[in-house]
Amino acid sequence: MNITSEEKKKIFQKYGKTGEDTGSPEAQIALFTERINRLTQHLKEHKQDHSTRLGLLRLVGKRRKLLNYLMRKDIEAYRKLIQELGIRK
Repeated sequence: MNITSEEKKKIFQKYGKTGEDTGSPEAQIALFTERINRLTQHLKEHKQDHSTRLGLLRLVGKRRKLLNYLMRKDIEAYRKLIQELGIRK
């Protein structure tokens, strides 16, 4: 269920501006999306896990705030990122 450091490095290399870029909005959104997908799969199996559900809702809120920020600052990067990640608004 957790994301390993190797998987994080791959995400940051793919979506970050450089290989070591962990702070850009694109890299953070991609990481949050991966975590959200894994938590969603977990909740499909364990429907009564309410603490995980709350954590998932918090992650979705954080991702939404970062997406709004990216949309305000660079609309083209926003469109490209939601296309690549398969996120719909």
